[in-house]
Amino acid sequence: MRESDSEDLLRKLEERALEDAAEEVPEPEFNVRAVLGGSGDDSIPDVTLGGYIAEHDRPPAFTGSDGQPYTVGVDTEETGDPARPFVGFLVFLRWASTGAGIMEHLESGDLTTGATADEATRALLDLSLFEVKAELDAAIERRRKELED
Repeated sequence: MRESDSEDLLRKLEERALEDAAEEVPEPEFNVRAVLGGSGDDSIPDVTLGGYIAEHDRPPAFTGSDGQPYTVGVDTEETGDPARPFVGFLVFLRWASTGAGIMEHLESGDLTTGATADEATRALLDLSLFEVKAELDAAIERRRKELED
């Protein structure tokens, strides 16, 4: 395989991964304008995870406290506990510094609960990007401590 073919393949894989991540997230059921007090033709601030995805049609990217590039996705899991049937958590994909591929992933702890997976997901989408970044840095710190032990 020629080097240019390999680079083209990696670019296509990266694009598909980002498209797939954006498609997996349902539209938020809240009006960001109303929440933030805006009205009329004001642009929608992308201060929440769901608002960012709705505004930009892709998941947000962050530079972690380790200096590495990450994107974020949402996931849910059944608990088997009738009091909280589903939990929601964030999945952080660490990309190669060239953006050519996913190197590893980190997960937040359980951040939301819901009677359904959709309810837990929607609560995740309400998180501010500041909260998402804090969860990323906490996950990086947990990994660092695990590697030290």
